[in-house]
Amino acid sequence: MRKRLWIVISALVVAAAIVILAWYGHRRSGTVEAAPGPPAAQVAVVQTGNIDQVLTLAGQFQPYQVVDVHPKVSGFIRHIYVDIGDRVHQGQTLAVLEVPELKAQLEGTVSEVARSGDEIDRSQHEVKRAESTHSALHADYQRLLDTSQAQPGLVAQQELDDAQAKDLSSGADVDAAKAALGAAQKGMEVSKADNERVSAIEDYTNVVAPLDGVIIWRYADTGALIQSGVGSNNQDLPIVKLAQSGVMRLRLPVPEAYVRYVHLGNTVKVRVDALGRSFTGTVVRFTRELNFETRTMETEVDVANNDLSIDSGMYANVLMGLNHADSAITAPVGAIVLRGNQPLVYVLDSGNHVHIRTVQVGMEGNQLAEIKAGLSAGDRVILAAQAKYAEDEAVTPVMEKTPASETAPQSGGVIDMNAEPGSANGGTQ
Repeated sequence: MRKRLWIVISALVVAAAIVILAWYGHRRSGTVEAAPGPPAAQVAVVQTGNIDQVLTLAGQFQPYQVVDVHPKVSGFIRHIYVDIGDRVHQGQTLAVLEVPELKAQLEGTVSEVARSGDEIDRSQHEVKRAESTHSALHADYQRLLDTSQAQPGLVAQQELDDAQAKDLSSGADVDAAKAALGAAQKGMEVSKADNERVSAIEDYTNVVAPLDGVIIWRYADTGALIQSGVGSNNQDLPIVKLAQSGVMRLRLPVPEAYVRYVHLGNTVKVRVDALGRSFTGTVVRFTRELNFETRTMETEVDVANNDLSIDSGMYANVLMGLNHADSAITAPVGAIVLRGNQPLVYVLDSGNHVHIRTVQVGMEGNQLAEIKAGLSAGDRVILAAQAKYAEDEAVTPVMEKTPASETAPQSGGVIDMNAEPGSANGGTQ
């Protein structure tokens, strides 16, 4: 009897517990359904900051000038004083040529100058002699003429005519002697010019550096026959190749989309990974023409290289400024929605109600956009899934922290010095 009583009591307790749990669950479920609350929305604050658009480029260093040094005369190399890697200065002798027939030519021109000098001396003496003779004959004629005029008939006309003829003839001799002297002087000028020409050719046997630079290749050795570089035969080898490497040209291929931003004086930031060196440069020239195959424009930055640490062919990664917005109203790019061609943003008021606004967008970066009109600093905007929200709808804001400023790199290609050989170049860094 007692055992049956305990079974009944246990059953009643279990039933009561089930009823209580069912009532509590129903009450809780009814409470949730009765007060669901506003939907959540990711929200960011509009701020004031700067936006910079920059272009990352891979550049390559080239010497400022490269010159093939040819001699001006043909001859054999008697001495060559430089080799690859040597640093030389303008006017420094690189090689000396030997031209066997040149010495004889020079001696011939010296003799011709001396002969012309003797001819001038002889002509000068001849002029003096002719002038003296003319002076005496002219005086004789003048005396006879004066006497004939003072006492007509005293001097025979034949004698007077002979004296006049001798006077005129001696005057002509003076003119001829002076002409011969002039010809001798012209001959001296020709002889001197020929001597100077041959002397200059002899000077050309000393081949000198036309500029400061580095010998990057040597084509000839002692005893080699070198042809002059003044002919039309392009197959003639130079003696050396000289590169002006104290200043390097950093050549940058700027893609067509960014050509409009390239101007003389633009500041660029250069990083040479091979040297662990960074510095700032400026754009000094560009071609103003696109390459038809690569659709890029060659742009150059001059880089001082006095210590020759930068070698021709080295790569550099360059950051070129494109556009800049200073102290601008900035909003995340994700907050801007395009409806047709009209940019819109979903803004929350102080009561967390949604209001759709039209905005004017300026420069855009990768994360932020410049807002020229429609927003103020401190406004709260919805970041994503704006289509879920309606005008004047209440939402629960979930604040997201976003930057106020941004440097937005646009990739034109960079060189990754840590990449495996043969792998593709890295993107924006």
